[in-house]
Amino acid sequence: MKLFLSVDMEGISGIVDTSYINPDSGVNYQRGRQFMTTDTNAVIEAALESGVTEILVSDSHNTMNNILWESLHPKAKLLAGSPRDSSMVHGLDESFDAAMFIGYHTRQGIPGVLSHTMSGVIRNMYINGQIVGEFGFNAAYAGMYNVPVVMVSGDNLIAKEASELIPGIHTAIVKEAVSRTAAICLSREEATAELKRQTALALGNVKQIQPYHTALPLELAIEFSHAGQAEFAAIVPGSRYETETNTVYYNAANQQDMYTTMRAMLNLAGGAEFF
Repeated sequence: MKLFLSVDMEGISGIVDTSYINPDSGVNYQRGRQFMTTDTNAVIEAALESGVTEILVSDSHNTMNNILWESLHPKAKLLAGSPRDSSMVHGLDESFDAAMFIGYHTRQGIPGVLSHTMSGVIRNMYINGQIVGEFGFNAAYAGMYNVPVVMVSGDNLIAKEASELIPGIHTAIVKEAVSRTAAICLSREEATAELKRQTALALGNVKQIQPYHTALPLELAIEFSHAGQAEFAAIVPGSRYETETNTVYYNAANQQDMYTTMRAMLNLAGGAEFF
């Protein structure tokens, strides 16, 4: 069995605020990297014990150079660095039997530890009219290859968001959100045990969890935080700008087209000054 792990940082065990996730200014960032690597290793160990023979770990936070390569389980390969055409799910293809999203978080505009969607420029993002966060967007990409997302780890609220999109998905809840920057965290030992337990359960249930399929062609809609960002994003050829809502629409041929277009829009929108 071949397994793909997309590992973000906000939903990692013990992480509660930006001091753990910001490479430039986070006073707890080095600790956060250790926590991230430890969570990943717990999943890898349980996966190997469950019969998985090949694992690709995709570092999926910020510049995507966070996991401590020298401390990662030696049986896994690490995809690190950026840019990547498919960002958090680059390297995922039809050869994988399952995917897991580790350390994920809720979408922008709703409660959850460090909730956001891809970038601070996004207010809401939709696929075919369905609002999605990073979990849903990446799950739709996995669906292009008919790969089921069988487990997510993070707080109790990303568990709820994921379960609403993918019935039967296994959830490793390592903390309970108190606010956007506070949580009740399991101990290190309990978090590791829960990650291992849910990994084993998920891999034993792969055939019962369906991939997240979306109808083609895909309508991508991104509602931006202000008009300047939307105006920059609308430079993308083939896009349509709805001025009343600061939303830019794009009809994508498939999930790969949608992913690269989303990245282009965010890069363009990031150049717009607030004032």
